[in-house]
Amino acid sequence: MRGKTAEDARLLELLDPVAEAAGYGIVRLRLMGGSEKRRLQIMAEDANGEMLIEDCAKLSRAISEVMDAADPIAGEYTLEVSSPGVDRPLTRKEDFETYEGYEARLELDRLAEGRKRFRGVLAGVDGDNIAIDLEGEEETTLIPFAWIVEAKLVMTDELMKRGAQSRAARLQQQDTE
Repeated sequence: MRGKTAEDARLLELLDPVAEAAGYGIVRLRLMGGSEKRRLQIMAEDANGEMLIEDCAKLSRAISEVMDAADPIAGEYTLEVSSPGVDRPLTRKEDFETYEGYEARLELDRLAEGRKRFRGVLAGVDGDNIAIDLEGEEETTLIPFAWIVEAKLVMTDELMKRGAQSRAARLQQQDTE
């Protein structure tokens, strides 16, 4: 889910250790575009779930160095390194734990209960399953993590408030340093 294609998976194998060595985790990687100019988009964050502009630049330099040496992409491409943003994609099991209590959209690779798309409040992780409270349902629904092809937080007032609080705490910490 962090990558969509086999090529994305190979790039993740190459770049995960680079990001980890620099102090970041790759949330999502996508190589987009046809044979012309392609775009390698990488969303990453540090251990605190943050990614500042300086962090993007640092990780971009580290990745560029390895990409130049390994040359795993034929032709020209543009590298974009960014934060996952407030309404971030959820790509790892720990993301579903971190954002428990927040609303999310899930898309599956198969039908479950007659549908592929679900929207509800995340209720954590239960083994290899993602727990989600769906509107109108009394019981928590368990969806196998392996079935999820796309998951993203829904922009809500609560999520915006969390982002604002995180930003305020970061600014306050910078002021004290």
